[in-house]
Amino acid sequence: MSNPATPPGVDLLDQRPELTFPPDFLWGAATAAYQIEGAATEGGRTASIWDTFSHTEGRTVAGHTGDVACDHYHRMPADVRLMAELGLRSYRFSVSWPRVQPGGSGPANQEGLDFYRRLVDELHAHGIEPWVTLYHWDLPQELEDAGGWPARDTASRFADYAALVHDALGDRVRYWTTLNEPWCSAFLGYGSGAHAPGRSAGVEAVRAGHHLMLGHGLATQALRAGRHAAEVGVTLNLYPVTPASDSPDDADAARRIDGLANRFFLDPILRGRYPDDLVADLRLVSDFGHVRDEDLEIISSPLDLVGVNYYSRHVVAAPVEGTAPEKYWRAPSCWPGSESVRFVTRGVPVTDMDWEIDAPGLVETLRRVHEEYTDLPLYVTENGSAFVDAVVDGRVDDPDRLAYFDAHLRAAHEAISAGVPLRGYFAWSLMDNFEWAWGFTKRFGMVYVDYDSQLRVPKSSARWYAEVIRRNGLAAQ
Repeated sequence: MSNPATPPGVDLLDQRPELTFPPDFLWGAATAAYQIEGAATEGGRTASIWDTFSHTEGRTVAGHTGDVACDHYHRMPADVRLMAELGLRSYRFSVSWPRVQPGGSGPANQEGLDFYRRLVDELHAHGIEPWVTLYHWDLPQELEDAGGWPARDTASRFADYAALVHDALGDRVRYWTTLNEPWCSAFLGYGSGAHAPGRSAGVEAVRAGHHLMLGHGLATQALRAGRHAAEVGVTLNLYPVTPASDSPDDADAARRIDGLANRFFLDPILRGRYPDDLVADLRLVSDFGHVRDEDLEIISSPLDLVGVNYYSRHVVAAPVEGTAPEKYWRAPSCWPGSESVRFVTRGVPVTDMDWEIDAPGLVETLRRVHEEYTDLPLYVTENGSAFVDAVVDGRVDDPDRLAYFDAHLRAAHEAISAGVPLRGYFAWSLMDNFEWAWGFTKRFGMVYVDYDSQLRVPKSSARWYAEVIRRNGLAAQ
């Protein structure tokens, strides 16, 4: 592998890193099954909600689907070799539920499990620690037809599936994540309808969020009861939420969005209860009658770690004075009960997703989780940025993404220096992929993918990240 591309004014090879990470810090990258695997109808795999959603007219940009995606299912050994060339110490991937348990119930599909057995073996052969995420949004369509996540039975089905995968892979996999970003599954999938399955009802979103957490708790218990040891966690997408001004109304808007974005999941999972103010905010949406007496004890089953996905900050303001709330309630929203809160832009640099770049927010988020919620080890399980990339003379230079990673890794180091037990960092994403409703129009990868030829081209950010891993640190600024 050639030397990393060097950003202007920085000589990575001659400077000693002045920001050194702990010697056992876990450096990795992450992907998700539906976004990269392809082979949508091969090996016994059946449809997920994302297959159905992406094949429904008007749901994804240009009608893009994950039918082929990055063809990782067929190109996996070469992709693992590429990970090894980049020096990854760990690879966080998700298991496709309908690939290993078609229909979401019944016995395992051994052909599907064999793919993940081969993947895990290939990773070990290259000295890369496998990290399994059990659910990254690909609910089997049959379970959606039976009610989806708003239905309580889906949580039980998820626990059965977790046990099935752990039984097959647990002898070779140490780290297990139950859910990835349940906020997205619940509030984008069942609230705004922007994600699969595309339903839009606040009451269903709230029920889905609860049953996702119940599924997490039941799956955690199932993993603990398995015949193999496991370090179990959950991954939440968290945001610092800032009021747009010092006004009490803006402060209340921030409290509301913080409740839905962060505390809806943090408090039940790590404290065993819902925040009283959140329940009050949602009183016109849900009476929480779906919550049974034993649920919160299950949801708060002890964990070994917490994963944090971080991308940006929310800056919010109160509704425009004199605007009737009914104006907002008529539209589907991922913020049920707080539809009228305004999200404010600040004129700072943004990514191609139009997400504001805010590295200090990562420090705030990690410190908050540690100082307010738990002493458990934390991992940044996703962090990355989409920018427009192009191959020029066989290279892909992506200085904006490189700068994004650099700033956020410095923030991660700052958090460690402040006492946060941060144990690892996973760049999102290993490679360009199917970006959900955006299809193939947004590129998050450190590795460029030509979707016609499936050629992989490591970008300058990938070469830079490989050098960071090699040196276990960052050069002085």
